[in-house]
Amino acid sequence: MIRITFLLILSFFLTFGYAQKQPVSVAFYNLENLFDTIDSPKSGDFDWTPGGGKAWDTERYQRKLNHLAYVIEKLDGDKKQAGPDILGFCEVENRTVVKDLIKTAPIDQAGYEIVHYDSPDHRGIDVGLLYRKDRFELIDSKTYTLTFPGEDYHTRDQLLVVGKLQGEKVHVIVNHWPSRRGGQEKSNYRRVAAAKLTKSIIDSVQGAEAQANIIVMGDFNDDPANESIADVLKATSDKTGLSDKGFYNPLANLLSKDRGTLCYRDDWFLFDQVLLTKSLLDKDGLKYEKANIYDDESIRVQGGKYDGHPLRTHAGTLYLKGYSDHFPVYVVFE
Repeated sequence: MIRITFLLILSFFLTFGYAQKQPVSVAFYNLENLFDTIDSPKSGDFDWTPGGGKAWDTERYQRKLNHLAYVIEKLDGDKKQAGPDILGFCEVENRTVVKDLIKTAPIDQAGYEIVHYDSPDHRGIDVGLLYRKDRFELIDSKTYTLTFPGEDYHTRDQLLVVGKLQGEKVHVIVNHWPSRRGGQEKSNYRRVAAAKLTKSIIDSVQGAEAQANIIVMGDFNDDPANESIADVLKATSDKTGLSDKGFYNPLANLLSKDRGTLCYRDDWFLFDQVLLTKSLLDKDGLKYEKANIYDDESIRVQGGKYDGHPLRTHAGTLYLKGYSDHFPVYVVFE
């Protein structure tokens, strides 16, 4: 009887210890035009209907959902878990498409909850966040609008989500900054303005909580070395000299001539990034372990001129039956 009791106690502690040491995962994915098939009153979505230029019908929509769910399931660094604990995303038309996505296997087993707000973007696309309700406790969320006085220009809101991830308070800022339409240099001021808005959110959080755990993620439409990331947000790949208010960019060193999160005219870019405060690197609780780009062969173009590029859904009106024009990124914490 004593032996049985001892074994039961040992089993409990081993199980509890495993549960405590499960990795915690945070990811970001540009879902590339996740539109439903319904023509809404907003301009910009007619192409994404059966009668539109992309002939977007139920079959194609469901294939897109299946493909995205397949990828999201991989973004956690843990083969036993169906998807990350937190997923920031962009390029969704509305909350309905996100609801459809989280009902799609295999991530329908994750028990995801949604944080989403409609934004003023001229194309009608938004950012948002999914979280596992058994791993993340939502405290608050709000959006911040980026404006350009005197310009008729409308872009995505920035989303701040506050909650407890495995019991530890975190502040997650989800972004999709203005594109490089018109050229990188000509449009640079828009992304600098977006970075300054993000910085103001960060300053507000740190003003109330100096050692706040802050995760900034998104499709920044800029690389790690560009002004918006390196200068405004002071994000760096060097941990050693990181200031209390600086950010560590764990993905920055993955950018090379052969690797990134998207490819244009054979040049690779790392627009999709996750930035971490120093507090997530060197203390008890959540602690950074690793980061990566999910760029498996299964979601790449195979052969031809664009061999190795992200296998996207469309190239213009040509339907490619793909996933997204961006590879997703993820970070794993101890």
